[in-house]
Amino acid sequence: MLRAALLAAFIFIGATGCAGAQNLPVHVDPGARDDMIDPVAVPALRFLTTPDFPPFNYTDAAGRLTGFNIDLADAICARLEARCTIQSWPWDRVQDALADNQGDALIAGLDIGGSAGERFDFSRIYLQLPARFVTQRPVFPDFDPQAITGTVAVREGSAHADLAERTLGRAQMAFYPSEFEALNAIASGEADFFFGDAARASFWLNENPDCCAFAGEAYFRPDLFGAGLAVAVPIGLDNVRVAINWALTRLQREGRIDEIYLRWFPVSFY
Repeated sequence: MLRAALLAAFIFIGATGCAGAQNLPVHVDPGARDDMIDPVAVPALRFLTTPDFPPFNYTDAAGRLTGFNIDLADAICARLEARCTIQSWPWDRVQDALADNQGDALIAGLDIGGSAGERFDFSRIYLQLPARFVTQRPVFPDFDPQAITGTVAVREGSAHADLAERTLGRAQMAFYPSEFEALNAIASGEADFFFGDAARASFWLNENPDCCAFAGEAYFRPDLFGAGLAVAVPIGLDNVRVAINWALTRLQREGRIDEIYLRWFPVSFY
């Protein structure tokens, strides 16, 4: 599950804008050749998900499924004019449920690699999960990770922590049980910087806008952070996979994915 080797080797996606500008995810080539689909062939879509992957798919205080992935699944169905159901399963059972054809598609942050890549086919990637630094305001425009000499808060045991420990030789590492606890250490002044999952940091920054901000660029390492988020389908269910790709392409072109992204991440992590 998607739940990064020198920093100089990171790939930066998106141009650095002026202060306050929002970089948006673009993982669908607007000029790509369209997939050919017959909408009649996919009159309904049965999505499976899990209730434990906030802010992507989770159960809210009222017991309702919500999150970025839930909104995206609804948008895919609407674009296809297909009847839509979204059913929640425990994480340890949802892959078997998809393999047993109890759903047509799984949208829950399943890692494209490993055993899942052998069990399922996947749609095109619709979102990648970069790493970013966070620090207290004001953030200086010439931020250089290699010049850090203070304390960097990281989640213990994460790929981000391992990378930071290996590459930030002048910094001191501070390990925390979760990203949110590491971020709270920045707010309290216990640490000078956070390095870790940018999506969770964005969620936290939205609640702490006056305290802190992203520093520097977004860094993408698919080999360490995962290839990105995609929709899994049973092997051979090509009509569903192609239909989902068709919908994702159009939702990207029409700006609908941007709308959903900014609804859940008003502080863009790109």
